Amino acid sequence: MSRRWSVIGVPSSAGAHTPGIEQAPAALRESGLLNDLRAGGLDVDDRGDVRGFRWRPDPARSTGQNASTVAAVADDVASEVAAVLATGRTPLVLGGDCSITVGVMAGFDRAAQEPALLYMDGGPDLFTPETRPNGNLDAMGVAHLLRLPGHLAEVAAVAQPITTARLVSYGDALPDDDHERELLEELAITRISAVDVHRDPRAAAGRALAAVVGDSFVLHFDVDVLRFSDMPIADVPDSGGAPIGLSLHEAMTSLTVFASDPRLAALVLTEVNPDHAPDSSVLSDFTTAFATALVS
Repeated sequence: MSRRWSVIGVPSSAGAHTPGIEQAPAALRESGLLNDLRAGGLDVDDRGDVRGFRWRPDPARSTGQNASTVAAVADDVASEVAAVLATGRTPLVLGGDCSITVGVMAGFDRAAQEPALLYMDGGPDLFTPETRPNGNLDAMGVAHLLRLPGHLAEVAAVAQPITTARLVSYGDALPDDDHERELLEELAITRISAVDVHRDPRAAAGRALAAVVGDSFVLHFDVDVLRFSDMPIADVPDSGGAPIGLSLHEAMTSLTVFASDPRLAALVLTEVNPDHAPDSSVLSDFTTAFATALVS
């Protein structure tokens, strides 16, 4: 497969609930991600970063904090993604918080493409300002793409709406009585849970790909899908309770399967908080494993 990658950094925590993840693009580069990809024989160029933003409280909009900035960052991402697609290359978007995926999907809109969205995340980000009292928009991105009731028009307007058929949720560890899990069932969104992945990562990834509609898909990879004790780099760690998140091996096995599919049209890596890593070697271990999965 002759996929050629173009890296776009998004140093923004506008959609988060605290600062930290705006540091991730620089930290991922410093940890050797791009060098590891190139050492594996991949064609990788670096387009640098879009404008950044460090999270700050937004008391005027407590249930939709920093919404105007979230929308502006997503719009910048959309422009960069569209520019990469025009060159025939594959965007590798390094966030930043999860709301940037709204911008990635908007970039495909501008390129007149309608990819599916394979959402590999500890939760499917189906909250809205009405159901997420602390107002962090990185927990609401998919809700805005789906135009769920209560979404913010200024954020949703960045991208065209998607249908539930174009969405696959992968790797969440949501308990039975969770609001988002109930929504996944109510909306009939394909769900491959963490429990499914624990049983057989390759089979679970294959089931996810079988559910992807159309001839292309965007893969969203939020590192909070990982078991924090196994890889402590997520902005929001899992609780460590049952059910639990994916091991690094399970996640990278899944990523290997996804990357081997020629329909993969973009990859978004989000929610890395370098401040949470006990030391620099932890992030280096992650970037090495991530690059290896893409190269395999």
